[in-house]
This record gives sequence, structure tokens and C-alpha cells, in this order.
Amino acid sequence: MSRHHFRPMAGPTPLEVTPATAGWRHLSFGVWALQEGEARTGQTGGLEVALVPLSGELEVQVGSALFHLKRQDVFSELPSVLYLPPASTYQVTALQATELAWGGAPAEGRYPLRLFHPPEMRVEMRGGGHALRQVSHILGPHLPAERLILYEVYTPSGSWSGWPPHRHDGQMGSLYLEETYYYKVSPRTGWAIHRNYSPEDGLDELLLARDGELILAPKGYHPVVAPPGSNVYYLNYMAGEALCEQRATPPVDEPEWAWMRQDWSGQPMTLPIGQK
Repeated sequence: MSRHHFRPMAGPTPLEVTPATAGWRHLSFGVWALQEGEARTGQTGGLEVALVPLSGELEVQVGSALFHLKRQDVFSELPSVLYLPPASTYQVTALQATELAWGGAPAEGRYPLRLFHPPEMRVEMRGGGHALRQVSHILGPHLPAERLILYEVYTPSGSWSGWPPHRHDGQMGSLYLEETYYYKVSPRTGWAIHRNYSPEDGLDELLLARDGELILAPKGYHPVVAPPGSNVYYLNYMAGEALCEQRATPPVDEPEWAWMRQDWSGQPMTLPIGQK
């Protein structure tokens, strides 16, 4: 199994990745699975942290502030996202069975505690043809944070995302950003294919992503395809050298595929072949 591919474990912490375990510098990510009535305490330390409910209902106590978050599931509605500055202590209490994602990155504390609601989030239909997908900017560059950027991406059955392939690893003039892909698939028996490749240093891996699995994009390009019959969601946490407004800097496309932004049809062949 690739060191960039993580399967969930049983228990209250199905997934957890730190800079040390990921082999990078900035980004931490994890998932908590809480049963009804269960409570858990966290501390942000020197990180800014964003909490994203994936399903269920919960309360988050931060000092004297109490926040209520609820979400049926990722395929039904956008989330509310709770942003926590450094040096925050918080307690999560599940009002029903809950799955909660969290992620953090080093920060100085420039921005306050804040709950972002769906009307503040930009929803974009990106690409076209067989590369049409929805990108929800749930903590996008238009919303205040120091390093963190969060997207939710929906790739319909038979479609591609992350296309044309792009990079944000400091190569070819791009900014350096680390990125996690947390997958949900409908139906749960479905799957996606995730490719990480970087021609400069020999990285080339083709990974099978199933429901509830995590894949890291450490460098290079990282497109995703949903086979027919599998509708694919992934949650991206990103963080790196981009600060505040710099988070809006776009990635760099792979030169061989950049032309597709002008022709999303992909120039398909005409069938049948070899018949008059």
C-alpha cells in the first residue's frame, strides 16, 4: 500500500495524519467518529483549525461560545465550517452519531473564532464535458484564514476532476501547498481512481480510493476519475506557503493537457471505426 494512502481504522479516530506521518511541513488532518452523547476535547495549540461536519449533529463549546452543527450527509447539503484560531480549547459533543473532519496548519492568530455558513460559500461548476464537477469553496480564498484552504468536490459518475492535471508543489512557478483528499462514494460499494505523479522525480502511483479513505497529494499532479456508477465526493484541506490573500493563487496546469481548458470535449473519436 502507498504511504500516501490511508484506510480508516475502527474506533473514535478512524484517520489522523500529522506533518511527521505525512512527510511534509504544514498540514494536519483527521476524522472523528462520535456516538450519540459522546464528548471529546481538542486543543489547537499553534495551529488554526477548521472543523467540518460530514454527517450527524453536534455542539462545539469554545470558551463561552456554543456552536451547533448539523448535516445529513455530504451528498445532501453544504456544511457549516467552524474556524478556530491558535490557542483554542474546544469540546465536541455528539447529539447523534456524528462524523467530523478536522484539519489545521501553523498560524499566528490573525483571525478570530468564526462559524462560516453555506450562504457565505462560493459554489462553482468547473470544467466541462466529461470533466464537469462541482467545487464548493467551504473555506476558500475569499474567506479569511491564514494558511488553510478547504474545498468539497463532487465528481459525477463517469467524470474526471482535477483536470487538466495541475500542481502546486513549488515546481514550474507554482506555490507550495500540501493537500489531503478524504473520499466518500455513493454507493458505498463504488470507488474512484486517484493518480499522483511527478515526472521530475519519478513519483507515479495509481490508487484505488474507496468510501472513507484518505489520500495525500504530496507533489506533482493529482487527477481523479469516477467510474460509471460511482458518484464521488472528496474533501480537500490545503495549506502551505500561501498566506491570507495569496491563497487565491491558482495552480499550474500540466503543459501537455492545458489545451483542454479551450475544448472540454476532449476531441473524442467517432464510432464505429472500420465500418462504411
